[in-house]
Amino acid sequence: MNTTDKLERIQQALDTLSVHETDCRLCPRECGVNRKKEAKGFCQSGNQAYVSHTLLHYGEEPVLSGHSQKNTEKTEIPGQLAGSGTIFFSGCNLKCLHCQNYQLSWLNNGTQTADEELAMRMLELQEKGALNINLVSPTHLLLPILKALRIAYAEGLHLPLVYNSNAYEKVEVIKYLEGIIDIYLPDLKYFSPELASRYSGAPDYFLHANQVIQEMYCQQPFLHLSEENVATQGLIIRHLALPGQTADSSAVLGWIAHNLSPYVCLSLMSQYHPCHKAPREILRGLSSEEYGAVRAKADELGFETMFLQPEPFSSEDHLIPDFDLESPFKWD
Repeated sequence: MNTTDKLERIQQALDTLSVHETDCRLCPRECGVNRKKEAKGFCQSGNQAYVSHTLLHYGEEPVLSGHSQKNTEKTEIPGQLAGSGTIFFSGCNLKCLHCQNYQLSWLNNGTQTADEELAMRMLELQEKGALNINLVSPTHLLLPILKALRIAYAEGLHLPLVYNSNAYEKVEVIKYLEGIIDIYLPDLKYFSPELASRYSGAPDYFLHANQVIQEMYCQQPFLHLSEENVATQGLIIRHLALPGQTADSSAVLGWIAHNLSPYVCLSLMSQYHPCHKAPREILRGLSSEEYGAVRAKADELGFETMFLQPEPFSSEDHLIPDFDLESPFKWD
C-alpha cells in the first residue's frame, strides 16, 4: 500500500477511534477514563505516548532483525545484521505478574513523548538503517501512535510497521488497522482462563485474543520475505512456554493449527525467566523436557515455519533487558 493510501487509512482510524480520548475503551479493560484530562486507567497511561527506549534491536526473530542464525532444524534464514527499529512504550493493559519488561509494564519507566517527537524517532530509526518500525506494547497508546505515524509518513517514512502486542485487544479496534500494519507480531499467551486470571488478571484473555488473532490472520495471513529474507508483510504468532504448563501450550498450538492454519509462522520461545511478581510455581526456568514437549506438539500438528530458541536457556543466557540502562540489551 502506498503512502497516500496509508495516510487515508490512518485518518479514518483516528476519526473513528478518537472517541477513546474522552471515554477510553480501546482494550478489554474498558476503563472509560478521560485521557484528555490525563485520567489514567489500568494501563496508567495518559493522552500522550510514554517511551522508554528507541533502538536498533537485534534480538527479534531473524526476519525482523536481519540476524543470520539457525532458528529451526528445518530452515536456515540468512540475512544481514541490520536491526529492527524498535520503540519500547511504557505502561501495559495486561501486566503479567512474570513480565520480563516489568520496568515498563509495571513501573512505567519512560518519558512523555509528543506526537511530533515520536514521529521524528521513527524517521531517525529509518535513517540508521532499521528494517522496520517495531511498536512494542502499542495497544494502550494506539491514538498517539497513529498521530505520530500520520506525521512520519508525510515526512517520508516507508518502512514496514510491526505491531508487537500481547493480543489482549478488541477485535473492532484491530479492524481499523487494516492497511496500516504490515506485520502482526502477537504473543498468544494462554488458552486457560484460570492461568490468564492467575498470571495476568484477565480471565477473558483467550476470549479476546483468539478473535483478535483471527482478524490479524485475515489481514496478513502469511509471511512475505524480501530477496534479503527480511519480512515485509505477514503474521508471526509468538508463544512463550511457561514452566509446568505444557498442557496449556499444547492447547494454544492446537487452536492455531485447527482454527487458522499449520502454515502460519510460529515463534516458540523457551526464554522464560522468573521476574518481578512471578508466583511460586513458576519461580524457575523452563526445562529442556518441557520445551521439547512443546516443540514435539508443534511438529505433530504439522507446523512448517517455526522460529525456535535454545532448550533450555541458562540463567546466564536469559534475554531479560535492563531498561534502567542506556543500552538495555546484552548485545548493545
